[in-house]
Amino acid sequence: AGGTPPPPRSGLVYGFGDNSHGAVGQPAPAADVYVPTPVPSLPSSVDAVAAGHYHSLAVSSAGEVWAWGRNEEGQLGRGLQAPRNTWSNPEQVRGLENVQVRAVSASGVVSAAIGCDGSLWVWGRSKRGQLGLGKDIVEATMPSRVEALAGYDVVKVSFGWGHAMALTKDGGLFGWGFSENGRLGDMGQSTEAPSPQEYVGKTKDNYSSSMLEAVEKMVADKIRSEDNMPIIWEPSLVHEVTHLDVSDVSCGLDHSLILGSNGTVLSGGDNTYGQLGRKSGWAKLLPVDISYIPFSVSASAGHSLALCHISTKGTDNVKTGVLSWGWNCSSQLGRPGQEDAPALVNYLVGENPITAAAGRVHSIVLMSNGDVWAWGSGRNGRLGLGSSMDEAEPCLVDTLEGVEVLQVATGMDHNLILVKE
Repeated sequence: AGGTPPPPRSGLVYGFGDNSHGAVGQPAPAADVYVPTPVPSLPSSVDAVAAGHYHSLAVSSAGEVWAWGRNEEGQLGRGLQAPRNTWSNPEQVRGLENVQVRAVSASGVVSAAIGCDGSLWVWGRSKRGQLGLGKDIVEATMPSRVEALAGYDVVKVSFGWGHAMALTKDGGLFGWGFSENGRLGDMGQSTEAPSPQEYVGKTKDNYSSSMLEAVEKMVADKIRSEDNMPIIWEPSLVHEVTHLDVSDVSCGLDHSLILGSNGTVLSGGDNTYGQLGRKSGWAKLLPVDISYIPFSVSASAGHSLALCHISTKGTDNVKTGVLSWGWNCSSQLGRPGQEDAPALVNYLVGENPITAAAGRVHSIVLMSNGDVWAWGSGRNGRLGLGSSMDEAEPCLVDTLEGVEVLQVATGMDHNLILVKE
């Protein structure tokens, strides 16, 4: 479905943004990193990077996985005893010596590696079933194979707050973990009709305007609701999309975006901020009304991004653009106008985006010429522009001029970039 990605080109890893957990790879006491800065102690040649919420992963050209950042849940794969002052030091993940790894992914509490043979390996700790290792298995201190996906060739895995989805080479989509309000589709849903309150969904007005208070309230609500969590303990087929040739998937904190090769986008899960891009609050996977043809999706805490093809009527001229929708508290949509429906980030029309990555309240886009653009919240230096100012429109990260960026990845409040050697 997703086709085979081009053979990776190797490079060096840079990081910027919030380093309070060591995710940017700078030794303590470096808290915030305002410009892209090389991550020390990594192998000289890295093929891929991924950002968890507060930690970071890299795949070396030799197929090894390196990890740094938060380790409270063992997501670095170095055991739970590692002293906090060592979290920022990249170290090789133990237990994958016999696996040639081609890709990595992570949530806040779980890390994952995909082997060249399509096998999926996970480690960390999640009481929401995000490991996918079977009923009531909430911890894996060493990388463990997800046996429910043995026999499938996994090409991509994406993690939210408590849910996960994996895409297989033949276009199959599997989901597991916390299944509330349709983020995994009908899986784990009660069949009762929703109450009027549920149908309308929570509105933004229930939240204070302060971003931090809103996030704290979100976390408090989650902790309260965790006693009776609907959990899918092992990867299960997402039946609603079996007719769709799935080409991309992205799990936001509490919502999911699924892209078909025909350009159809389905969304499901929480719609508090309009991040589903549709009016209906039904707890199902439903289509998003998009007037362009998307080819890539990225979901985050409260907003969503998609890359799309834009054709000029009457010509063969096809460009690519960035669509954004959802939460806009820090201008992370990069545009004015309606928030709960996908719309183009006009400032970037004419550029040629190839990757979009949504952070908690910021957005990063990589262009085909290797330029990186960033917008939204500038706190902790997460835009890489040398300041903590918010930016309402995309800004070129000019400290990267003269280098070719191969890949970008975004955690909650930090970023990784892979730069050509």
